[in-house]
Formats: sequence, C-alpha cells, structure tokens
Amino acid sequence: MSTPIQKIESIGTAEENNDSQPVKSQAQMDYDEGRGYVERGEAALAAVALHNALRGFEQENNPEGVANASNQLGHACLIREEFGKAVIHYKKAWKICEELGDHFSLLSLAKTLAEAHKGAGEYRQALDLCLDLLDSYQKNNDPKNSVEVLEQMAEIYMAAGENLRAADAYKTAASVHANYNHSTKAESLREKAAKLTDSAND
Repeated sequence: MSTPIQKIESIGTAEENNDSQPVKSQAQMDYDEGRGYVERGEAALAAVALHNALRGFEQENNPEGVANASNQLGHACLIREEFGKAVIHYKKAWKICEELGDHFSLLSLAKTLAEAHKGAGEYRQALDLCLDLLDSYQKNNDPKNSVEVLEQMAEIYMAAGENLRAADAYKTAASVHANYNHSTKAESLREKAAKLTDSAND
C-alpha cells in the first residue's frame, strides 16, 4: 500500500498550549486512529474514524487534513476492493494537493489512484497516470521507482488482457535492472515476459 501523503502531513496544524506542547484536535485524533486501522487492514473501523476526521478537518478549514483523511479513506476502500469509492477519495486529495502545489504528494497519490482505476477496470486512466509517473522518474534519474511503475503497468496490461504489452513493460523493467547489474531481478522479469509472450502466441 502506498505511503501516506507525507509532505502536507508535516505542515503544522495542531494548536499549542501554554507549555508549548502540541495539542491534537479531535479531527487529528480521529485521523490518527483511522490511519492505524488502515495500517492493520481493519477497513470498516478505519472508514468510521476517517469520515469523522474528514468532517472535523472540513469544519477546521484545514485543507491538508482533508487531503490526508481523503487519502487514507482511499486506502481503506482499496482494502475492501471498493475501487470506485477509492477513486473518488483519491481525486479529492489530488485536487487539494494540486492547489497546494504539492508535487511530492501527487507522485504518491498517482500510484494508488492508478491502482484504484485498475481495480475499477479503468485501464486507460491507470496507464496514463503510470506514464506520467514514469516520465517524472526518468527525468529525475530514479531507476528504483521507474522499475516499480513499469511493473505496475505490466499488471494493468495483464488485467486488460494485453499480455504482449505487459511483456514489453517487464522487458523494459528488466533492462533497467540490467543497467545496474541487478542480474537476478533482471532475469526474473525476463522470465515473466517470456511466459506472457508464450501465452499470447498460443
């Protein structure tokens, strides 16, 4: 599962008391509780706590909190395989992050939003997000995340029944590993590509 939206979460939103110790609002406590449930895979309990957090953050006029709560609600929906709902929550977080100019959070969101689109059978939207991610990672010379996105794309192509395209994605990921002398990982991906090619040609 994707990591939370770290950057906006780090923006200080808690009030402080006379001892300069941070005091969490009820919304923040609900959010922390809900996030813990997500991490433990308890989606139903997470949804209750995070909906409360979302309402609280909206009442506080706290866009960072709203984005974080929406992001975690998306995670909870992924656990329950409620992919359409996950897309809605992730898009709400996406809109806020765009308004805040939070590029780091958008990269994190793109991965999970692509997963939600894949689950909903919206393969084109999922692939478009992955292609944007791949372009960003390649520009930043980030082979680790590039390979992860290529493998995610292969899974989307397989879900869409396009095994030859999935094989191509695995081959590209294998070549990235080979460039960094990760021979075992490269060979594993080449084997996956070969199996997909064979199945497509049967």
